[in-house]
Amino acid sequence: MMGKKAVHAPLMEALIRYRTQGNASFHVPGHKNGQVYEHENIASLLQEVMSIDATEITGLDDLHHPEDVIREGQELAAKCFGAEESFWLIGGSTVGNLAMILTVCTEPGDLLLVQRNVHKSVLNGLMLSGANAVFLDPEIDTLSGLAVAPTTDTIKAALKTYPSAKGVLLTLPNYYGMGHDLTATAKVCHAAHVPLLVDEAHGAHYGLHPRLPASALSCGADVVVQSTHKMLPAMTMGAMLHVQGKRIHRELLRQRLAMVQSSSPSYPLMASLDLARWYIEAYGADAFTMGLAAVDAFRKGLEQLPRFRLLEPTQQALEGEYAHRGTSEVLERAEEGISRYSTQDPFKLVLYDTWGILDGFELKHELETYGCVPEMSDEKHVVLLFTLGSTAKDASHLLQALVHINNDIRFKETAGEPGPTEKEQQRLELDFSTWNNDRMKGYSIPVPFGLRPISPDQMETVPVEECAGRVAAEMIIPYPPGIPLLYAGETITEAIALRMGRLRKLGAKWHGVADESMLTIRVFRLQ
Repeated sequence: MMGKKAVHAPLMEALIRYRTQGNASFHVPGHKNGQVYEHENIASLLQEVMSIDATEITGLDDLHHPEDVIREGQELAAKCFGAEESFWLIGGSTVGNLAMILTVCTEPGDLLLVQRNVHKSVLNGLMLSGANAVFLDPEIDTLSGLAVAPTTDTIKAALKTYPSAKGVLLTLPNYYGMGHDLTATAKVCHAAHVPLLVDEAHGAHYGLHPRLPASALSCGADVVVQSTHKMLPAMTMGAMLHVQGKRIHRELLRQRLAMVQSSSPSYPLMASLDLARWYIEAYGADAFTMGLAAVDAFRKGLEQLPRFRLLEPTQQALEGEYAHRGTSEVLERAEEGISRYSTQDPFKLVLYDTWGILDGFELKHELETYGCVPEMSDEKHVVLLFTLGSTAKDASHLLQALVHINNDIRFKETAGEPGPTEKEQQRLELDFSTWNNDRMKGYSIPVPFGLRPISPDQMETVPVEECAGRVAAEMIIPYPPGIPLLYAGETITEAIALRMGRLRKLGAKWHGVADESMLTIRVFRLQ
């Protein structure tokens, strides 16, 4: 890596001064700069962090009324990431999603156009705001069966049908690193005089290197939430919210952020956000050299293992064919194998077994056996997350694990029972797609959200195998990636029922469910 520039990290530097001064603490927190654990070996790692775990004292500013080092740190972040104003988040992208929804939906019943395959925090924001959501159907990628973003045509049609909408909320990239350029979408939203809100949790690094996709901000989005801890070197829960333009009520946004964030924010977390931005500015595009080299080394090594392949957009999609064709023409070309997305995060490697012997959950388990811990898995794929911190040693370790798995007699094809072909595997995945798009429409009727709980006498429990056609009375969320299959009040289709059963058999974990075994599901009683 080349030499770094001289760059200022105002909060981190202030915390170092605070620690060096060695003043006696007569303020919170109770561990008193970690000295309570001075003689406890078990706490040595935390004690080091606690030495800068301060509070809003003189010289350390206040996140909710920044005037000094925090204000300067946020201003430097805005400049670095291309925003007019940036806010540090110490509750992850979750609090950013809550705040941006509460900023644009200020009255119960306000309408928000929302991508259907969103993180559960978006649905929680809808509940808190009392908004009505019009869900935009995602495109289903023909080759992988995975849900990606709605088309610009779908968004344009929904805005025409619901001109009172307060905004459009999208999630890009998705958990698999799949996405597309948002410039056309932003123009459609702005022509309808509504803001484009983007949950870019997995794209904090976008736009910071020539090999990375464009950031949502550079495409014209009005509010963007990024998990700085996911793809950049901040601590877990460290995130940022970026805003630009005049379509967002900035004062109200600050009030909403203060409402959903702790009044005692973590200074180590904020310092890690300051450092993550500092690192990017200090090294520029060179910050990604080592991580991209690790990715390239893995890709090159994988060529020697043709059994395992990576999910990638087709060349037609990369050249923009999909983006410039009408929906009907794209459908006609779907069988030719044109991807339904046009950008792929190079750091998100989506691996699968072309022989079809190991499903995603099994492949993930085998990789963990060899000391390689993936980000997540689904019925078919394993998501391997590289970052700017990944090394060639990491890539070599992963390749060796795959060599062992490839050579394991348990997972070899037999002459009498060959595994399914790659095309059959892709078709199998499509058969279990959760969302069956109505191509003549592409969006739902308004769905009301609120905080009033469903009373027990309104619900009953039925086996998952018998739930098709019933109305869900609970939210069903396989985790990761935390994208709800169902929300309360949604009719359960046969495809969703089958997918729940299949995920259960594969050992998926669940959030939001009463029966964690997923043998049963709560539905509304029939009238």
